[in-house]
Amino acid sequence: MEQGSEPICPLCLRRIPPEARQSLHHLVPRLKGGKGGPVVLLHQICHSEIHARFTEAELARELNTVEKLRAHPDMAKFLAWVAKRPPTFHSRSAGGRRKR
Repeated sequence: MEQGSEPICPLCLRRIPPEARQSLHHLVPRLKGGKGGPVVLLHQICHSEIHARFTEAELARELNTVEKLRAHPDMAKFLAWVAKRPPTFHSRSAGGRRKR
């Protein structure tokens, strides 16, 4: 596969090669009315970080676009860190457990 045809993670802006762990993120959580709504393809580490840092309610109410997620100070710090890693990099989320 050509590098130019690989999708780009809209959060960290790194390419998503086929061998990278990846998943779809519902911009509005399914449990909060987002079933059938818009989804974005993300690196699994970026997706895990979202759900480690924010509650479903926060995601539905305040962080329901890629732009809002990227602008959040906690996510911005993570994204600056992960952007320096190779596209296939994965580790457990450093964000800790989200508040319930």
